[in-house]
Amino acid sequence: MLIYPTIQLMGGRCVSLDRARIDAPQIWDVDPVETAQGFAGAGAEWMHLTDLDAVEGNERNAELTERIIRAAGIPVQLAGGFRSRDVIERWIDKGAGRIVVGSLAAQEPHLVKELAKYHPDQIVLTVDVKAGRVMTHGWRRESSFTPEDFIAAFDGVPLAGIVVTDIEADANAHVEAQMGLISGLARLSRTPVIASGVVRTVDDIARLKYIHNIAGALVGRALYQGTVDIAEALAVAKPEVERVADFV
Repeated sequence: MLIYPTIQLMGGRCVSLDRARIDAPQIWDVDPVETAQGFAGAGAEWMHLTDLDAVEGNERNAELTERIIRAAGIPVQLAGGFRSRDVIERWIDKGAGRIVVGSLAAQEPHLVKELAKYHPDQIVLTVDVKAGRVMTHGWRRESSFTPEDFIAAFDGVPLAGIVVTDIEADANAHVEAQMGLISGLARLSRTPVIASGVVRTVDDIARLKYIHNIAGALVGRALYQGTVDIAEALAVAKPEVERVADFV
């Protein structure tokens, strides 16, 4: 299972959101470029970057995002405001390893399917779930899709992965409820699922590791809070070495 250490950008700063409330970010006093380089230095194979200003249609982080892509030393999975073919292909040309789409997939599924075919292993579907519905447009609009139907609509499409986020995860008292949502959707999908919003400790990573079709996990706030050490997280996520019988 891959760990995707995560940066969320707002106004050039690293932030975290509580239940996707973009109007009330928690700001972290760290340098985004140095943080990305630190992820690579710790051994991460990928990182995830969400431009929260781009979600709102603001491009003020564009230059910083390019710097992170160039300097990180590992591929960057980029999310935030990708609502047209031109923008997606421009950022692929700028070096983004993968592009994450959600609202565009809900509005123009045929376009996203076409993009996935033209850019194999570079288009990721995001499924942001609240009260049993897929949310779009910065987690503010409720779509007509259930997460099950949304995932089924892209069955057989050569996506690089599906990021599943339980928007209400921070409000849930029981980790089992959060894991239940993501594991249930992972069982339905033939595309590998990347869990988001459920990792608070390395124990959560250990649980996700053994859930069918969970291929990765985004880890953000827990790294900044210090409840998860990135080196330990990467070690826990590694596959177990299978024992081989000795033959004489």
